[in-house]
Amino acid sequence: MEMLRLATAGSVDDGKSTLIGRLLHDSRAVLRDQLEAVARASRRGGTGDLDLALLTDGLRAEREQGITIDVAYRYFATARRKFIIADTPGHVQYTPNMVTGASTAQLAVVLVDARHGMTEQSRRHALICSLLGVPHLVVAVNKMDLVGYDEQTFRRIDEEFTDFSARLRTPDITALPISALTGHNVVTRSGAMPWYDGPTLLSHLEQVHVAADGNLVDPRFPVQCVIRQPSYRGYAGRIASGVLRTGDEVVVLPSGRTSQIAGIDTPAGPADEAFAPMSVTVRLTDDIDVSRGDVLARPQNQPHVTQDLDTMMCWMARSPLREGDRVLVKHLTRTVPAVVGRIEYRIDVNMLRRHEAERLTSNEIGRVRLRTPEPLVVDDYHRNRQTGRLIAIDPVDGSTLAGATIRLS
Repeated sequence: MEMLRLATAGSVDDGKSTLIGRLLHDSRAVLRDQLEAVARASRRGGTGDLDLALLTDGLRAEREQGITIDVAYRYFATARRKFIIADTPGHVQYTPNMVTGASTAQLAVVLVDARHGMTEQSRRHALICSLLGVPHLVVAVNKMDLVGYDEQTFRRIDEEFTDFSARLRTPDITALPISALTGHNVVTRSGAMPWYDGPTLLSHLEQVHVAADGNLVDPRFPVQCVIRQPSYRGYAGRIASGVLRTGDEVVVLPSGRTSQIAGIDTPAGPADEAFAPMSVTVRLTDDIDVSRGDVLARPQNQPHVTQDLDTMMCWMARSPLREGDRVLVKHLTRTVPAVVGRIEYRIDVNMLRRHEAERLTSNEIGRVRLRTPEPLVVDDYHRNRQTGRLIAIDPVDGSTLAGATIRLS
């Protein structure tokens, strides 16, 4: 059965956790004891009704404050598809957590409160989803019950988001009017909005085409470790993209040495071919120098090998990023030091305009050039999400400072 990874996004109190709770509840993906526990917690919270947001707000601090702090992952399935849902925070200070949840998503649901329309945070989240290359975006105009299910309110927000997204690189955008609290148009159709003739949210999630989103064209195999035994030498790792077959010619980067795949070993035994995201061990016909951090590719389809990285960066640390700062860059299975060469500009998330900048402050997004002492093997992010992204790490305490996508044009 095909799987869809999706993430929620949007501003504070737009109803992300309630929406996921409604999806789980109405699709009968909640066990009875879980439902009873949520009912008890709802009564302790002073609400007589069932608070479906508690199905995803798992941390004690989240339940006490009524907000989402960390990324909560929930799993459910229908007759058509399996789902992994990442419920991400809406507060500005938890933007790094939102980036984490959206980084592996195939689809993002950006919620917009029908009473307030687009906010700065909903625009920021939509921009981040675009920078992260999330190919499918659903604009869920929530809380339609609080505006009397007014069609013009929905049309106005849909038009506003359409104008904003025209400058984003998101190929598929769909708008839906919903009420997560009452369940209208989430799993079942709403009789309160006869003017809307589109699918429900769950129906859209079941039908959206994601099979073509993965990159099976560019073979990229980052080596995680070398397995040496008296009569065996293999290179283990997870295929980032593409397909590997026994007998294929390969080039080892960044060294440029070439060889041929002698065999592919999987947990289930030898295989003639393997594809992303399988974890395998590759054996080569030649005894050449291959180390952790090297990447196997096709000689006729090679990624770029470079020490100069042009990135779109979402800065997450409290202290600002300045030119000349030193960071660690983690890319695939390699971690190397890097120097911030130049901050080209920052992006105004409301107007999507570029502004000259000498630094990036917390939660700002901008174009940053990095220089590494060792070459990295990269692709443009919009061609290959796996080899075209990196994170910046504090070299002192090891904390994550930023997420970035690589641009080659």
